[in-house]
Amino acid sequence: MLTGKVAIVTGSGRGIGKAIAIALAEQGANIVINDINMEPALKTVNEVKKMGIQALFVKADVTNEEEVNNMVKTCMDTFGKVDIIVNNAGIVHTKSLKEITPKEWDLVMAVNLKGVFLCCKAVFPFMMDQKSGKIINIASVAGKRGGGLLGNSAYAASKGGVIAFTKGIAREGGKHGINVNAIAPAFTETDMTKDIDLEKKETIIKLVPLGRTGRPEDVAQAVCFLASSWSDYMTGEIMDVDGGLMMD
Repeated sequence: MLTGKVAIVTGSGRGIGKAIAIALAEQGANIVINDINMEPALKTVNEVKKMGIQALFVKADVTNEEEVNNMVKTCMDTFGKVDIIVNNAGIVHTKSLKEITPKEWDLVMAVNLKGVFLCCKAVFPFMMDQKSGKIINIASVAGKRGGGLLGNSAYAASKGGVIAFTKGIAREGGKHGINVNAIAPAFTETDMTKDIDLEKKETIIKLVPLGRTGRPEDVAQAVCFLASSWSDYMTGEIMDVDGGLMMD
């Protein structure tokens, strides 16, 4: 499906990002693994290489413009193109409005929203020159609901920003052959959520028509679809991967 394509996946050392990188590689895409933590990222690289697919690790903080630009430059220098970018890197804060500090708010916005902006801005000129590209941003149902499952208002605001930004640059990119879409997962089982109180988890599951939490592979499969030619007539779409939670 993606043989010969080149994909950058941010935050792909573990969790949803790792599942996305592995799934894209299984479809034949060469992968740039990005994370701020080297050890798990190199494990992902090795797993991809065992498939006979090219992979490399680029350490970059998505909130740092210079590091993001270097990541994209490394991709271009190595592969000569960038067909796909999946903006997955993100953090969760669950403090209430009363408890969260301005510093914590700024960090959520920097990673979850500014990071998406910087990565999109970095790849856009190359995709414009190619007259093709697939940008896939990982948002959240929290960006539609205003939080309420695990994230708070800060997290929800950052993901709501990702949703609006996705639609905005989809309009900019369309005439250049660039498709820009987002995926909005609900609660997904990852290292970040493994310590969530069981009672709270069961409460969330009761809200989901399919009766279970999400798995990283659920999101990864949706990414593969949006990265492929099967989604060529889709842009500005926010695809819920949530077991039927939203149905909007």
